Amino acid sequence: MAVLEKIRSKTVFLIAIIGLALFAFIISDFIGKGRFSNHNPNEIGSVNGEDVPIDAFRQQVENATRQANGQVSSIEAAKYVWEQNVQQILLNQQIEKLGLSVEKDQILAILAKTPLAQNPQFVNEYGVFDANKFTNYLATLKNTNPQAYAQWKMQEDAIIEDAKQRMYFSLIRAGLGVTNTEAEMEYHQEKDLADISYVALQYSSIDDKSVNVTDSEIQDYIKKHEKQFKQEAYRNIQYIVVSEKPSQTDIETEKESLLKLLQPEVVFNSKTNKNDTIAGFAKTKNIKDFVDRHSDVPYDSTFVNKDNLRSSYADTLFNLPVGKVFGPYEEDGSLKLSRMIAKQPGGAVKASHILIAYTGSQAATPNTTRTKEEAKAKAEELLAQAKAAGADFAQLARENSEEPGAVYSAGDLGFFSKGAMVKPLEEFAFNNAVGTIGIVETAFGFHVVKVTDKAEAVNIATISRKVDPSEATINSLFSKVTNFEMKAAQNPKEFANIAKKSELSVLRADNLHKNDDQIIGLGSNRSIVQWLFQKDTKIGDIKKFTSGGNYIVAQLVKQGEEGISSVQDAAPMVKPILIREKKAAILKEKAKGNSLEAIASANKTEVKSAANLIMKNPTIIGEGREPKVVGAAFGLKQGQLSKPIDGENAVYVIQLTSATVAPALDNYKTYAETVEKLRTDRAAQGILKSLESTATIKENLSLFY
Repeated sequence: MAVLEKIRSKTVFLIAIIGLALFAFIISDFIGKGRFSNHNPNEIGSVNGEDVPIDAFRQQVENATRQANGQVSSIEAAKYVWEQNVQQILLNQQIEKLGLSVEKDQILAILAKTPLAQNPQFVNEYGVFDANKFTNYLATLKNTNPQAYAQWKMQEDAIIEDAKQRMYFSLIRAGLGVTNTEAEMEYHQEKDLADISYVALQYSSIDDKSVNVTDSEIQDYIKKHEKQFKQEAYRNIQYIVVSEKPSQTDIETEKESLLKLLQPEVVFNSKTNKNDTIAGFAKTKNIKDFVDRHSDVPYDSTFVNKDNLRSSYADTLFNLPVGKVFGPYEEDGSLKLSRMIAKQPGGAVKASHILIAYTGSQAATPNTTRTKEEAKAKAEELLAQAKAAGADFAQLARENSEEPGAVYSAGDLGFFSKGAMVKPLEEFAFNNAVGTIGIVETAFGFHVVKVTDKAEAVNIATISRKVDPSEATINSLFSKVTNFEMKAAQNPKEFANIAKKSELSVLRADNLHKNDDQIIGLGSNRSIVQWLFQKDTKIGDIKKFTSGGNYIVAQLVKQGEEGISSVQDAAPMVKPILIREKKAAILKEKAKGNSLEAIASANKTEVKSAANLIMKNPTIIGEGREPKVVGAAFGLKQGQLSKPIDGENAVYVIQLTSATVAPALDNYKTYAETVEKLRTDRAAQGILKSLESTATIKENLSLFY
């Protein structure tokens, strides 16, 4: 009974261990995540007729959003979860077709390879995982803690799914083997060399404007390449943005308010029943209390040198005499008033260091094996090197310091004031002259420290206030936007002209899709995208939105529905292709001749040469990547002239001057392994993409998110 009670007391702990142990098995390079079982009339979509229920999907989205710590929007999380669900369903459908299954023995064999197998409760006297002990534990768990057992069953289901998927991908990989002939071809593509002479008639020699491409030609091209021109539904908008920013009047009012703080203030004292005069910012001795009471940012008593004075007015502020005030001035969206409190000659020091960690020090890593004594000896050795004539302390730090980033910083700590560094290092830096080098011990390890500079430090008190738009300003901005919206709604075609008369800039955002969240210039604005894809939103429609302190008036100016791209939409991509094809036809006619010299002479160009061409990297120096040309070279006999070749950048005629065939190898195992790995890596992405391309997938994300 004691043993049973012990098992019961650790049930939750064991389930957690199981979950962690299986994590590495559940996550796969090939598959996504997401499981669900309950069907619901409300569906987020379907994959080959298999519905994806909304309730389970919502829970997955919430989990994904939580795991991202709020760094992604709901629609972004939903798109990610949807993709994982689609992949999971497609895999499961394939697995079911193949009739793959996982039995109990296979599950236990998988568990035997996890950290769970090292748990003392599940090993025999030889320290080996005992399947019977684990099975008995599950039987006890089922009777004593049904909830924990149910959690285990979920883990078991995950094991089974993962095992099936591994079997499926194993079958795929089995068909990706490489024959010796393929390996030999890979070898020759990498090692065989070809030298050519050639004439190149550049496409750029013909002006694009001289080549006419008709809409019907573009349409014909689209029909021949329909797969390339499948498009999602999209929307284009134009919009104006008015931000709730303070007006110049608001800024001047706040400046006056800050200036009043310089003057003494008369305040009634209820205890003495008299008026007290409180010193203003320029004279008050209780700096901290005054700043904290009147500033959005609390008082900072830190002394800083000029380099660490983060301000556009650093020169002016640093040179203020003690007691003098500067401002009000605008910076970082706030109005500021600053007073020089004190100056300290040598109040900031600059130093560099080389850190040597040892086991037990705070800078130690799992790979640190050096003892404290060994670390000290190492530091003393480096100290001697640093003090030697002509020593390069920065290089010593790059090569020896164990501070993260020392390779880039060369150990430079920059300027710092008192309180910024650990006490021993700080005391050494402030108590020694510039150029002094010594050893300091801290909780991080041993430091070889060099004092490199000292500078005056100052303490400046600053009252900082963010200027918010006044109610009058907000009302004015709202009226401006509302008036614009009304005028634009009355005459939608004049949206841009009305904006110009209202001194508003018109911006555009094109190719917005139904599940988009981000809009160029506006950031995250899901509500605008949702409006654009509502059934009753038509071209020319206008609507006002508020987002992040901005008023936005948007107009739908163009829409395209799911299907094949129109001629207008496809033209920017297709027209250059057709122009190049027409140029190639013209240049091929010009490239006819009995020799390269004759062709070059007829076209007022020259015969060029290229050496050491290889199939693996079909690049011609001076011409660029030309796979057709390089491929053709390896198909010619020595001295043979090619037909005109329409390359990437020009029409070429080439002549093979020499070819070098790499010597045969005893075996091509290395090349076979390279090809097989490449195929496997591609399969990792290609299998799921292939399944998706042939599947019937319907998704309704935009209806719920």
